[in-house]
Amino acid sequence: MPERDDPETIGRRVQQLRRERGLTQKQLAEPAYTPAYISTLEAGRVRPSDDALRHLAARLGVGFEELATGRPAHLATGLRLRLTEAQRTLAEGEADEAAGLYTALLAEAETHNLVDEQATALLGLGECGLDTGDIVAAREYFERAEQVLCGRPLPARVPALRGRAVAHYLAGELRYAVYLLESTLDELNRGGLHDPDALLLLYTGVIAPYMDMGAHARAAQAAEFALALAPRAGDPALVARMHRSVARTLLAEGRVFEADASLAKAAEMYRQLKIRTELANCHWMRGYVCAQNGELEKAENELRAAQDMLASQRSALYSSQVAVELADVLHRRGRSEEAGELLRTVLDDLSSERGAVHAAAAHRLLGIIAEDARDTEAAEEHYVRALSLLERAGAAGDLADLCRLLGDLLRRTGRVEAALDAYRTGLGHRTAPGTTTLGPAPAQPPL
Repeated sequence: MPERDDPETIGRRVQQLRRERGLTQKQLAEPAYTPAYISTLEAGRVRPSDDALRHLAARLGVGFEELATGRPAHLATGLRLRLTEAQRTLAEGEADEAAGLYTALLAEAETHNLVDEQATALLGLGECGLDTGDIVAAREYFERAEQVLCGRPLPARVPALRGRAVAHYLAGELRYAVYLLESTLDELNRGGLHDPDALLLLYTGVIAPYMDMGAHARAAQAAEFALALAPRAGDPALVARMHRSVARTLLAEGRVFEADASLAKAAEMYRQLKIRTELANCHWMRGYVCAQNGELEKAENELRAAQDMLASQRSALYSSQVAVELADVLHRRGRSEEAGELLRTVLDDLSSERGAVHAAAAHRLLGIIAEDARDTEAAEEHYVRALSLLERAGAAGDLADLCRLLGDLLRRTGRVEAALDAYRTGLGHRTAPGTTTLGPAPAQPPL
């Protein structure tokens, strides 16, 4: 039950309702209490018991909660229903419309001090920010949700923590994103707070930054834990997201068939749940799987389907990231000019603070296209910009390959010492699978 108002506020409320209904203090008191007790209560000099409030609420024709807190009957229930509608709107890809709904619901929840509903609205606004690419606003909403829930157990705060970590990840702050997720996992597991949904949300969220940092063994372990937790999770959308993330680790291990099967499960669940943004992400990941497997025509079709869905939902950042992977497929299909035009179009939406890993991938591919056209100056410029983006993000997984490309270019143009420096930098980042400077892996959940 939420905190009730102070005795003086409750006393004034009882007096106002009694007068509106034309009752005397004696009529309100009968048969369980005395007029003197009602007088003392209305003056705010006594804190009424739950039994007293239930008696008064029945006599005044209002609900217990309305008398104790001033909130209209069924307010919280109505708000929750409207929050569910906002969630459905966001799932259908209408992020701007959903943000408007969440903003109005947040104001209403704040007016009546409904903590859980405030947190739900803030989480929804954070997800809207991620969908539209407004990462700074998204992070601020998730931080506010954490503050609202500061007195709640850690599992209740996990969705806000995970959202903030995703915002940092998309901003190119991979190491800090991993720190947030790992430290929360440790706190849950070591503290015995084994909430399956909370653990699954965190293990699923940490896979992508692990992969980008070159920590493949940790990503595979997180995927293994996520798969083991999935049967105990209560949220089907969360299980679908898990299947989509796990596919990336399976692909890295060369298990293409299993990766595709995992994506098929996720896509089917999203279709049933009618979650369009996540369904678009399944097309995106299936395009990636097909590209890695050399099925370039199929990859192009999947990536175009993902981009069309995301563009129609005005998911600018995700749409730009898909475009970079589509450009790579177009280049591999011999359509380099079309790929270059696509990359130059989307680079304005990507930067070191916004989709850093894909921004680096765009410059890397533009460098390769420039080399093919024998424009070594432009190629070097793109490689250097890509290197700067990846070093800032800590994306060790791609740095070694980029240093090799830059070193080869420098060697071909006669700058041997500079080429050696580039190769040495690359060797420093060519980590064995799973070896990073991240520190001990998080504690294992009881499975």
